[in-house]
Amino acid sequence: MAEKIFRKFVNRESVAYIIFGCLTTAVDWLVYTLLWKAGADYRISTALSWAAAVLFAFITNKLFVFRSFSLNPVRLWREFASFVTARAATGILTMVLMVVMVSGLRWNEFLAKLIVSAVNLVLNYIFSKWFIFRKTNDGVKNDGV
Repeated sequence: MAEKIFRKFVNRESVAYIIFGCLTTAVDWLVYTLLWKAGADYRISTALSWAAAVLFAFITNKLFVFRSFSLNPVRLWREFASFVTARAATGILTMVLMVVMVSGLRWNEFLAKLIVSAVNLVLNYIFSKWFIFRKTNDGVKNDGV
């Protein structure tokens, strides 16, 4: 029973998502840190680092995690629009949580960023798996809607 549960959650897709999720987080943190060191406000740094991470995540999730190889312009646009919409929702959550934790609660901004990154990793997997790159009953990837 435990082995069956383990196999359900630990597979090629989930391992790839964790690897590319960590790389996406690294892109987010790298851009955030570079902007922060350049003197940018944490809110601007958060928004721009989020945008860079979303672009990186779309490409890696589409091709390497969920193996959606279609380059049909309509399908590609639907996947991209759905992906960006889902990431925008978690991006808004990121901004809200960062402002609450840093400005409201006076937490260290890197501790807040660590917490927000973990929450985003889980939520973004759920959106990508269940709504954006999901498979239909015949095993074919849907059109991203």
